[in-house]
Amino acid sequence: MSKIKVIIPAYNEEKAIGNVIAEIPKIVHEVIVISNRSTDNTIKAAEAAGATVLSENRKGYGYACLKGMEYIANQKIKPDIVVFLDGDYSDYPEELTKLIAPILNDDIDFVVGARVDSLREKYSMTPQQIFGNRLATFLMGLFFKAKFTDLGPFRAIKYEKLLALDMQDKTYGWTVEMQLKVLKQNMSYVEIPVRYKNRIGLSKVSGTVKGSVMAGIKIISWIFKYTFK
Repeated sequence: MSKIKVIIPAYNEEKAIGNVIAEIPKIVHEVIVISNRSTDNTIKAAEAAGATVLSENRKGYGYACLKGMEYIANQKIKPDIVVFLDGDYSDYPEELTKLIAPILNDDIDFVVGARVDSLREKYSMTPQQIFGNRLATFLMGLFFKAKFTDLGPFRAIKYEKLLALDMQDKTYGWTVEMQLKVLKQNMSYVEIPVRYKNRIGLSKVSGTVKGSVMAGIKIISWIFKYTFK
């Protein structure tokens, strides 16, 4: 049986994180929550739900993900698959089995959970999120002939392929960096439609003007960086 680990970056998600962990399928060997400078009870809630909890004091989604990867790298037994999932309960953790199926059954390297319109709850994505996703995936299609339609944070990847990507982004550009590097390295990939609902609490990125602008700048800069590299 393939060994699966889940990495969940979390910033002040005490009301949501327990629900997220509880609904992750039991086939997962370890759930790793990285508290990214949380000031609430995120750590206690995640520990109570049975997760391994780490702390990352450098603020940024990418910093948190890299902390989780560092933890895995220092373990004796490595996973076969790593799944990334947000801690705000906007995704449906039970759909993890759908995400890993192409890896297990078809030897696909990388899978993105695509938040398609028909499965997305009303208002679960802001207009700026929708626009940013469409622009980014359009540019990836234009420059790399990519077939991505979303930069969804719910994603699965073979561990060996994740290491080969040599991920660097510390903040908003983590998801787009991963997808661009998958394209540049000619890894196999698919999108799987997933449901998406309104998150618990306010988004730390799309819920603020500053967060939206900074995320947009980072996404576009990564695309042009790789286009002309």
